[in-house]
Amino acid sequence: MLFATASDIPRPVRLKDSTRQWAFESLHGRYGDEAIKNACVYLDDIVDFNQLSDVEKYDRAIRRIAEEAPIRICPEEKICGSATLGDAIHHVVPAKFNGEHPYFSVSHLTIRYDKVLNEGLGAYSQDISERLKDENLTASQVEFLHSLESVIESIRIWHKRYLTATKIARPDLYKLLLQVPFSPARNFHEALQSLWFIFAFVRLCGNWPGIGRLDWLLGNFLKNDLQGGVLNKSEAREILASFFIKGCEWIQSETPVGSGDAQHYQNIVLSGIDENGNEVTNEVTFLTLDIVEELAISDFPITVRLNKNTSPELKEKIACVMRHGGGIVAIYNEDLILQALKGLGYSDKESRSFANDGCWEVQIPGKTDFAYMPFDALQIFNKAVGITGENIPVYHSVEEIYRAFSDLLHETINTLYCNYIEEAYVYEHQNWRAKGTVVPTSVISLFEDGCIEHARSYFDCGPEYVVRSPHIGGAPDVANSLYAIEQLVFKDKKISFPDLIQVLKNNWEDNDLLRLYAKNNYVYYGNDSDEVDAWHARLLNDFADMVNSYNTHIECPIKFIPGVSTFGRQIDWLPNRCATAFGYKKGDILSGNDSPVPGTDICGATAIIKSYCKTDLVKQSCGAALDIKIFPKSLSGDNGITALVALIDGFLALGGFFMQLDTVDIQTLLEAQRNPQKYKTLSVRVSGWNARFVTLNKEWQNMIIERSSQNIN
Repeated sequence: MLFATASDIPRPVRLKDSTRQWAFESLHGRYGDEAIKNACVYLDDIVDFNQLSDVEKYDRAIRRIAEEAPIRICPEEKICGSATLGDAIHHVVPAKFNGEHPYFSVSHLTIRYDKVLNEGLGAYSQDISERLKDENLTASQVEFLHSLESVIESIRIWHKRYLTATKIARPDLYKLLLQVPFSPARNFHEALQSLWFIFAFVRLCGNWPGIGRLDWLLGNFLKNDLQGGVLNKSEAREILASFFIKGCEWIQSETPVGSGDAQHYQNIVLSGIDENGNEVTNEVTFLTLDIVEELAISDFPITVRLNKNTSPELKEKIACVMRHGGGIVAIYNEDLILQALKGLGYSDKESRSFANDGCWEVQIPGKTDFAYMPFDALQIFNKAVGITGENIPVYHSVEEIYRAFSDLLHETINTLYCNYIEEAYVYEHQNWRAKGTVVPTSVISLFEDGCIEHARSYFDCGPEYVVRSPHIGGAPDVANSLYAIEQLVFKDKKISFPDLIQVLKNNWEDNDLLRLYAKNNYVYYGNDSDEVDAWHARLLNDFADMVNSYNTHIECPIKFIPGVSTFGRQIDWLPNRCATAFGYKKGDILSGNDSPVPGTDICGATAIIKSYCKTDLVKQSCGAALDIKIFPKSLSGDNGITALVALIDGFLALGGFFMQLDTVDIQTLLEAQRNPQKYKTLSVRVSGWNARFVTLNKEWQNMIIERSSQNIN
C-alpha cells in the first residue's frame, strides 16, 4: 500500500491502517467505477416536461436526482453523502430527457459554506420567505425564489434518505445528520459533515464548486473541541481524512486519457488573514497538510496564502509536502493580491476573504460569477509581423513592430469586452441584467450572496459581482520573439526583417545554422536577463492597462480584469502557431502560463522567479501563474527544506503572485509512459489542477516532461 512520492524520504504514516486502505482503494477507482455504472436519472416519464418552463424543468431534474441517486455508505467513512451519478463527472446536470441532458452545470466558482455551518440551511429558507413578501417582485423573480425553495426541499429529501440509510447501519453518522446541515453545527465533526453534505449535493447535481478556505471555515470548531477535550488531534485527523478520501470518489480505474482527471475545481485555500486582519493558520491548516503529505491525494489542489508574517513552521511544513511531488500545494502572495483586489474597488474586508474559482484565479468566494476568456498573444504577434497572411509588412525598428502588435492586441481586448460585457449585459430599471435566455442554476444560486436579495440567478447578475477576465497566453513567447528579432535583425544584422519572416513562414527550412544561432546565442525569458525581461514586463503591463481601461462604471458590479495563463492550451494552439524567431519550429511546445519556454531556462529556479517578478503583477488582478519543476534530489534532507523555504521567501519578497511548484523526476515520468499500470496514482501539477499522469494523453504527458527541471539556485 504505497502512495507515490518523488522523494527518497518515505511518506509519513499517521492514519490508521484501515483509513489508509480505504484511501488506496479510492485512489484506484473503486467508487468512480460505481458512479459510471449509475450515470444519471431519467425524466422521460414526466408527460408534460416540454410544456414546463426552463426553471420548472430544472427543478424537476434536481428533485429526481435527490429522490433516485444511489446512496453510498463506506465502512470507514466518518462523514456521509456521495456524488454517485457518473454523468456529473462530465460537467452536466446528470438527468436525461429523450436521451439528452437538458442542462450543463457550473464550475469556476467557490460557493459560500460558512452560513450553512454557522446558521444552518434553515436560515436560507427564512431569507427566501422574507424576500417573497416583496410585492414588487416580477413573475420571473417569484419563480426563481420558489426554485431556490425547491432546491432546499430536494436537499431535505436527499438528507432523509441518508437518515434512513444510517439509522441502523451507522448510528454515529445518523446522529450527525440529525443536526446538520439544516441547523447550525455545534462541533468540528458536525461542521465537517455539514460542509461535505452541501458540497456533495452541489456536486451530485453536476456542478464543480471550489471549497475555499477550509481552515477558516473549520478552525474555531476544532479549536473549541481540542480545548474542551471532545477530540484529540489524532481523532480530528482521522475525521478530516474522510473528507479528502471521499473527494476521490470520481476517480476511475480506467479513466479515458486526455487532459487528465481530477479537473473538478474543488480547490482548497489555506492560511492567510481573515476579514479582520487576524492570522487564520490553525490546527486544521496543519492537519490538512498532514493528510496530503501522507496519502498523496491530489484531488483537492491546495493553495496556501503566505504573507510577510507567515510563520517559519508553516513554510517548512509546506516544503515537506512539496518535496514528495504531485504539485499538490501551490503558493499565493497574499500581500500583493490584497493590493490588487483593493485596486479593483473591493473593500479591505472583502479583499481579505479572497479564495479562488476552484482553480487558481482569484475571486471573492460566495459572491462572484466568474469566467475567463483565454487568447494566444503569439498568434496576434505572428499576424502583426506577417508570418501569417500573404504580405510581409515593412518595419524599420523593433518599436514599430511592438506598436503594430499592441494595436492588434487592443483590438482583441476590445472584441472580448464587446462580446462578454456590452453584448451580454444591460442596465435597465436601475439594475444590471443579463441579455437573452438565462440558464437555470438554482443549486448554485442558493449559495451565492446577492441572488436571494436581487431575486436573480447566478447567470443573471444575481451574485454581488460578475467578473470577466481576458487571460493572455504566450506572453513569454512574444517577449522572446521581440528580443530575437531585435538582436538578429536590428542589432547583429544577421538577416533582414523580410527575409527572417520568410524563413519563419518556411519553418526554418534550409536555415538550420541560423535557427541554432537564434536558439543558443541569446538568453531568453526566465534567466534574469534584463533585456528580454523588459519586453515581457512591458507587454504584460500594457496588456493590464488596456484591460483595466474598460472599468469606467464605478458602481457597476461587472468587472473586466486581466490575468495571465494558458491552462495547457499551448497544446490546442499548436496547429495555428508558426515557427518562432527564437529558434523553435512549428509544432514545438512553447511557454505554459507565464513560465519560460521549455529548454530556454538554464539558470535555475531563482532566475525564473526574478524574470517573472520584473512585471508589475499587482496589475494582473485575476492572477499570473508561474510553474516551476524542481529536481527531487535538490530537496533531500534538511538542507533541501531550507533551500525550498528560501525560494518561497524570495518569491514573496520579489513580488510574485501565484507559484505552482512540482517535484518530479523525468525518468519516473518516462517509465510511467512505458508502464502506466505501475503508476496509477502518480500525480503531476498540470495548470491549476492536478492529474494522474497516466490519464494524460501523449501530447499532454510530453508537455509535462518537457518542462525543464530546475536546481534551486
